[in-house]
Amino acid sequence: MVDSSVVAAIAGLSVTASLPFLLYGAWIMIDAEVVTWNVLTHHLRYIGVGLALTTVPVVGWMIPRLFRRLTGLAVIHAFFGLQAYALLAFALTGIVRILQAKRNADAYGNPDVDIDEIHEDMGHWRSRLRVGVAGFMLLWLCAWVTGIYRFYAIHVAPAMGW
Repeated sequence: MVDSSVVAAIAGLSVTASLPFLLYGAWIMIDAEVVTWNVLTHHLRYIGVGLALTTVPVVGWMIPRLFRRLTGLAVIHAFFGLQAYALLAFALTGIVRILQAKRNADAYGNPDVDIDEIHEDMGHWRSRLRVGVAGFMLLWLCAWVTGIYRFYAIHVAPAMGW
């Protein structure tokens, strides 16, 4: 059987490795002057990898062990993580509507279309998307920092005799 410290380190490394994918995926959208279908799919490839690197360890290893060590720090860590995913779901409610409107207006095939003129609610949906993504990243970072500290407190400090 593999020691839980090794599995915790692998889970932590996986979540840590997701950060560059999430940031680069966001940068693709920020840097694009016109969001074409190719830009969107390129962005989603990186975001998908980043979310998989985070979500698989959370669902497969962290959540099942949460109640074994239910401390105040574990609750804070879980709270930040849960709120991050809630804001991601909030962002998805905006992106789904944006994708529908862009597809209905054939905006992916015509890059000269002004996205704000496609639908009267486009500004609202884009704001929802921005707030959700920014909130996800902020809370993801808070959960990551508390997770790193929990890893240190549970696995590193006792091994060092502290």
